[in-house]
Amino acid sequence: MSIEYATRQLPVVVIGAGPVGLAAAAHLAGHGVPPLVLEAGAAAGAAIGNWRHVRLFSSWRDNVDPVAGRLLDTAGWAAPDPIHRPTGAELIEEYLLPLAKLPVLADRIRYHARVDGITRLGLDRTRGAGRATAPFAVRLADGTEHLGRAVVDASGTWHNPNHLGGEGLPAIGETSAAAYLDFALPDVLGADRAAHAGRHTVVVGAGHSAANTLLDLVELAAQQPGTRITWAVRRTGVDPVFAPGDADALPARGAIGTRLRQLIDDGRITLETGFVTHRVTVPVDVTGPAVRLSTRDGRTVVADRVVVATGFRANHRIGAELRLDVDPVLGTSRGLATLLDPDLPRSWSAPRHGVAELRHPEPGYFVVGIKSYGRASAFLMATGYRQVCQVAAQLAGATAATGRRGATHRFRWPPAWRAERLLPAGRVQ
Repeated sequence: MSIEYATRQLPVVVIGAGPVGLAAAAHLAGHGVPPLVLEAGAAAGAAIGNWRHVRLFSSWRDNVDPVAGRLLDTAGWAAPDPIHRPTGAELIEEYLLPLAKLPVLADRIRYHARVDGITRLGLDRTRGAGRATAPFAVRLADGTEHLGRAVVDASGTWHNPNHLGGEGLPAIGETSAAAYLDFALPDVLGADRAAHAGRHTVVVGAGHSAANTLLDLVELAAQQPGTRITWAVRRTGVDPVFAPGDADALPARGAIGTRLRQLIDDGRITLETGFVTHRVTVPVDVTGPAVRLSTRDGRTVVADRVVVATGFRANHRIGAELRLDVDPVLGTSRGLATLLDPDLPRSWSAPRHGVAELRHPEPGYFVVGIKSYGRASAFLMATGYRQVCQVAAQLAGATAATGRRGATHRFRWPPAWRAERLLPAGRVQ
């Protein structure tokens, strides 16, 4: 038996059991290619559990992968109302957990399986002979190893947030002030209420994670006197957050910008623009607000709590022994980086791309989902579903365009609902 033949009999290792990772497994199974899903958490959608209280911008219809939906439908799934916008908790409980429990996938998922590194069996990245036919060796944190014919990394970016410091490095004192910092999307109306009610919170960041937290804080302020809110952004203006308002293809997303503009005009949120945090100071004797944020030019904001909603970045450490071609600016594949120019005006929809833009020099290795976007924003869940559709087809030797070999039926909502206007999918986070 040749090494190449033996490698083809191995599963495709999928890292992560979130929406895109499970969709990848569903597409692979539909092509007759066995997946092996490695999930660091205790259940499917573990990372989403950190923002389970947040409602997505888009409806159910935009957040169910068609092939995964078809598998669920065949199993008698009670499909949710397609025009309802789910929370993170609903996404987990009504979609991801039922999907992960399907017989075609359940035995192919390993939980508490944190990937520590990936290499080629018997090779490091300096050795090229026989590389294309050697299986991948995926090592877990507990020392277990799994072999695969290919690897699809859908591990996401949740556990790798950007720093509070505005120049790419942690702010001076950021580590020491960790007890006063919340990273993206704290549940200020629920589990984290006590830390913010009646206090002054500064939210740092200009994305939609910041915007969601600001709106929740405004609601908290209406319930709890003394609650104050400051919004600190690095930009000299926040028009990219406000735009495009009513013109947004996702009305719920556009409404956030419109609402924030009004709240600032009404004085319910204090806006600090051009604020690049350089230093964080926590006084030894705390008799008032505990955290001081300072810029290089001496501007300061003093608060009780800081929400660091500065986005996330891709961490390619687990692929350090693979031959990757990572864009030095965005941390994406080179091909995808050409579509995500950070100097262009903010995009409100994800650029369409195929397998070619996802390729690295390492054959059979693909980064998909929000991790594929590196430091770029505006990732759409539908983008991840399109990515894994094409990757799975290629790994199966088929083409996504023809769907000849291993074709699967697309999931369709009941006829009474299909007439509703189809919107782009919402952010995963």
